[in-house]
Amino acid sequence: MKWMFAFTLAVVVVALVWVYLTAGMPSIHLFIATALGVGLAVLLMSALMGLVFLSSGTGHDESISEVEDRDQADGRKR
Repeated sequence: MKWMFAFTLAVVVVALVWVYLTAGMPSIHLFIATALGVGLAVLLMSALMGLVFLSSGTGHDESISEVEDRDQADGRKR
């Protein structure tokens, strides 16, 4: 998560520079909203990706596949 936080800060800085270069010097509220929006979106993406890897690494994905295979073999439908 430390690396993703550093990556998020870099992306936020790039986004703020891009806003400044394209829009000039608008209200400070635009910069705050951009920083919060981009930062939270990237952090959420990294947290969800971490959960995907955690789920796959702990065997939770395989346990669901086994239940679905067993249900299909029994002729059950969901």
